[in-house]
Amino acid sequence: MSRKPRAKPPSPFKRFNSSPEVIRLVVMMYVRFPLSLRNVEDLLAERGIDICHETVRFWWNRFGPMFAADIKRQRISRMRGFRNWRWHVDEVFVKINGETHYLWRAVDHEGEVLESYVTKKRDKSAALRFFKKTLKRHGKAEAIVTDGLQSYPAAMRELGNLERREVGRWLNNRAENSHLPFRRRERAMLRFRQMKSLQKFASVHANVHNHFNSDRHLIDRQTYKEGRSAALAEWQNLIA
Repeated sequence: MSRKPRAKPPSPFKRFNSSPEVIRLVVMMYVRFPLSLRNVEDLLAERGIDICHETVRFWWNRFGPMFAADIKRQRISRMRGFRNWRWHVDEVFVKINGETHYLWRAVDHEGEVLESYVTKKRDKSAALRFFKKTLKRHGKAEAIVTDGLQSYPAAMRELGNLERREVGRWLNNRAENSHLPFRRRERAMLRFRQMKSLQKFASVHANVHNHFNSDRHLIDRQTYKEGRSAALAEWQNLIA
């Protein structure tokens, strides 16, 4: 007995008047660059695309997580089983309505953000949740570089990978520098008002930044242009 062919999933762009190319462009401009909603509206108006800034907000909320999940899925499958994987873990202070929260981030040896996780505290339980989430999605690392926060060894001891921890004065510069793009976006957005919105945007921003990150200062102009063209072509094929 022959099986019925699996039905093709409906396009996420269905019932939208704008083309998928315009939606991808809007999401890329808002998430990748330090622009406000109205900045994106004005830049698109100069190019003959008339949309409201609230449409920009709706589109990045609707399609940003989809694009980010597609990028992360491809990278996880590509990096699964990679040997000599070195992670750099750090937390950054973020204000939400005047209250301090902590954005935990794991960065690999190439400077790409693996995971972003927001908590109200930075104690052992918060570090443990962050490590479990990262290890479940990305597998084990050969070495995990952290700062001197005591929550890290307490959590890693419980997970049984404390011997993989490395601590040094300059060893964690990779993670420290990776905070800069997010800080620029935070200033453009005039900070965050909800913990949920911070978690959502941090995850989307990290994956979009990974996709277009090419270590421009380490390569020649021609190689950079080829990498940029390849990244833009892959972006146009997301959720195709």
